[in-house]
Amino acid sequence: MTSLPPGSTIGIIGGGQLGRMLGVAAAQLGYRAHVYAPEESGPAADTCADWTQGAYEDAGRLAAFADAVDVLTYEFENVDGGTLETLSQHGLVRPNVEALRIAQDRLKEKTFVTGLGGATAPFAAVDSLADLEAALGRIGTPAILKTNRFGYDGKGQVRLRSASEAAAAWEAVKGQPCILEGFVSFDAEFSVILVRGIDGEVRFWDSPHNVHVDGILSTSTLPAGAQIMEQVETARALARQVVDALDYVGVLTLEFFATAQGPVFNEMAPRVHNSGHWTIEGALTSQFENHIRAICGLPLGHTALAARGVQMRNLIGEDAHEWAAILADPANHLHLYGKHGARPGRKMGHVTRLEL
Repeated sequence: MTSLPPGSTIGIIGGGQLGRMLGVAAAQLGYRAHVYAPEESGPAADTCADWTQGAYEDAGRLAAFADAVDVLTYEFENVDGGTLETLSQHGLVRPNVEALRIAQDRLKEKTFVTGLGGATAPFAAVDSLADLEAALGRIGTPAILKTNRFGYDGKGQVRLRSASEAAAAWEAVKGQPCILEGFVSFDAEFSVILVRGIDGEVRFWDSPHNVHVDGILSTSTLPAGAQIMEQVETARALARQVVDALDYVGVLTLEFFATAQGPVFNEMAPRVHNSGHWTIEGALTSQFENHIRAICGLPLGHTALAARGVQMRNLIGEDAHEWAAILADPANHLHLYGKHGARPGRKMGHVTRLEL
């Protein structure tokens, strides 16, 4: 288990805001970050030393990129598994390809977690309108139809209030392979954010209470309420099973519903996560730094809270124009992602407020 020394180059697949913050953490530890993305530029360009523009299907360009870096990671999971397979043939990919394959397919993800004994919403595979109608007969309504892949922040999802909406819902997802999930009656949402090193050591951050608006994370608050805190240990036990089963290296996030019956798993992300952005100022070691430490084989940093209370708020669309008012409060820490065009629903930045 050899560590990569400072001065090594970390390859990052994707050039968005998560790549941007990974680039900051890498530079702090003395590493260079090199992005591969289909765009000419992006938020990560401001903090990463190099940028290779190329299609995710371009095997030759991917191979050349992998040969130019010392370890590879990815900032989002909507990458075809074939891309990661190509990269893994030329270099070390962390987290591994199997973790990506499971996390990017909702049906595989739910099946994997239930196989470990985790509780999920009732679900069924849907590959046709007939499948959807049959699944609605078993699961009932209300329910939500989700594309198996390439959905995030509420995208690729259709809610059904009655079985009569089946045909319209199937048309809305354009006949893509889907999963139908029954609604879960819950009191709150929370996430378990952890990091696992190459030696198998696992460290957890405190779990925040997450509030979503229109399918997009709005706030993450710590400490969470009593109900969430009572369910965290059960959720962590499942999360540990997940990372050990996958021989996972890096930061992993699992999202849960807090219910009267206990924690119900919703989904996982094999990467640094929006609900962990508060860790930059609010924890002794951020999720971004510990991800870099893990994939480079370094000792992990402490994950304890650095303040009595923390709240992270996403800045969506025009919210980013509030920067002057945000900075007028000295307890606020502002992060803008350098994006142009504050479109509705677009994450432009976040602000973290510490209660000391």
